[in-house]
Amino acid sequence: MNIIFRHVFIANIFSILLTIVLMSITFVLFPLDRWSLLWQAKMGNVSFFVWIGGIAIGIGTIVGLSTGWYWKQRIDQIHRNLDEIIKGQPISSDEVGYKEIESIAAQIAKIQEKIRKQTEYSQRLVTERANEREKSLQEIVVQERNRLARELHDSVSQQLFASSMMMSAINESNSPIDEKMKKQLQMVEKMIHQSQLEMRALLLHLRPVQLKGKSLQEGIRELLAELTQKVPMKTICKIEDFSVDKGIEDQLFRILQESLSNTLRHAKATKLQILLIKRDESVILRVVDDGVGFHLDEVKTGSYGLQNMRERAYEIGGTFKIVSLPNQGTQMEVKVPILQKEENRDD
Repeated sequence: MNIIFRHVFIANIFSILLTIVLMSITFVLFPLDRWSLLWQAKMGNVSFFVWIGGIAIGIGTIVGLSTGWYWKQRIDQIHRNLDEIIKGQPISSDEVGYKEIESIAAQIAKIQEKIRKQTEYSQRLVTERANEREKSLQEIVVQERNRLARELHDSVSQQLFASSMMMSAINESNSPIDEKMKKQLQMVEKMIHQSQLEMRALLLHLRPVQLKGKSLQEGIRELLAELTQKVPMKTICKIEDFSVDKGIEDQLFRILQESLSNTLRHAKATKLQILLIKRDESVILRVVDDGVGFHLDEVKTGSYGLQNMRERAYEIGGTFKIVSLPNQGTQMEVKVPILQKEENRDD
């Protein structure tokens, strides 16, 4: 039952009962000689009792609407605050102003403060781990990964490219070929093309290895420059300059790598949009493609790529959202709150 309707209903019952009690007391103190006069008495051709009942119901309705609307506003405010906490946004600074829900508002503030401290601790821990990993990473590991990426590019990738060109030439030739054989050759060409995309995705994972000595923005620009050199895909990017902790940069960069890899391997996209901005004390990373898309409920729950990106976002206290529909592309968005460090805060 709606809260306003419930208050109106209760107020009407109370008003009618109060009217009956007051009339009973009045008639007891001032008894009438003829009770039939009450039934006969009229005001403007309307019975006296009808007027009394109408006034009682009117007063009850007005009181019920007022109290119902009052409490609905208070409950809605609590819902808005809880929704802001769920979305990782700071609670609006509007004062409660009502003693009845001050205790609830205080509890909500404590919950948000606890979540804020946990998020700050998680981000600090990730940053410390990223710094330790960067310091302890041996140069030979970097060199080996780069060597592997170069060899794959210079050998396997080049061979796949040559095979693709040869298959295209065969399929486009006018030589008499059996129809069944022609379909098989076209299938082989598609398989080679898919293998090329898989190889390019693998190369993106191998190189660049890390953000050592670079900002997140510099790493993204280099990654997109390498992507456009290898894949005929139109890229539109909006990257704002700002600084965040090393741990957040590292995780966002890994999420972007995973997203681009999924796009190359599965999306069959021709256009890619990258957005990296800072709004309302939050960093937003958004990747949108115009590929084939998919049904989210049909994706395996254990899908490594999506699960990996989601876990990385949660690890830095962020939210992960993906929207996709068949033949309408895919949009991935990560939103991470940037907390103000309080150096001298008393616990």
